[in-house]
Amino acid sequence: MTTTSRSRYRRLLDEPALDANALELFARIAAAGSFASAARELGLTRAAVSRRIAAIESAVGVALFARSTRSLGLTEAGRRLLGRARQVREAAEGARLALRHQRDQLGGTLRISATPGFGRHVLAPLLSRFRDQHPALRYELFFTERRVDLLREGVDLAFRVTAKPPEDWVAQPVRRFAVRAYGLGPALDDPAALADEPLLLLGQHEEPLLGHWLHQDGRRAEVSMQAASWGSDLEALLAMARSGGGLAPAPDFCVPADDALVDRLPGWRLVVAEGEWVQALTLPVPAASETARALVAFVRAELGTAAPA
Repeated sequence: MTTTSRSRYRRLLDEPALDANALELFARIAAAGSFASAARELGLTRAAVSRRIAAIESAVGVALFARSTRSLGLTEAGRRLLGRARQVREAAEGARLALRHQRDQLGGTLRISATPGFGRHVLAPLLSRFRDQHPALRYELFFTERRVDLLREGVDLAFRVTAKPPEDWVAQPVRRFAVRAYGLGPALDDPAALADEPLLLLGQHEEPLLGHWLHQDGRRAEVSMQAASWGSDLEALLAMARSGGGLAPAPDFCVPADDALVDRLPGWRLVVAEGEWVQALTLPVPAASETARALVAFVRAELGTAAPA
């Protein structure tokens, strides 16, 4: 390092903007490789993280990250700062871990919203195991297809199928899924065969629904789907399908492996506008419940969740 570079580096470290919080944030983003990943770890929105880094760079007068539309790297100044920032992050994490071991177990009441299918088939068993670790914890559950407003309705955590989560909430993917065609009977060769099947559709479907189907090999098909029965209760529609009353498109997590229902369109999935991920939504720190964030981390770990690319 040249004399000029050393001088510039010392001035960078002496800047008031580079306090311990800023250095830890910088180290987390560098390790995560993106603002979005770091935001999920910290319980913040991506916009909040981006604004914080922009403010730091503006205050110190030097860019720390080299940004492009597809990647995030470090500038020379950022690379020189990284070692010191990592030390600060490790010290902060060590201190938090020590305090966490000294804290009492989580308690209080956690208000949780989820779609009924995910809530019953995936979330409920996980809530039971999480409470085994924290017996003082209580749950108030709202399993509904309605999109709740966390802030207005006092909900700590919502599990929602969405491709575009609200920007002012922190979204973390917890489970990927596919909507399959479940019923009794032999496999169908092509989605066009749905025209001859009594369809049981979730939602309001008095008029035919144009279904977009995608095969795992890349083939696509569009089918006009006329409902024989429809409604707001997917479990009731699946019960009808088990009785031989028709074919019900449903998320794969709603149909256990030992269920009588089978996927009658093997290899095909229905493309849904809301996307293919269940997301956990919490308010940003500091408004977010620490217990809610701990539960999200537990659910992701139990499901072995990897974030979407």
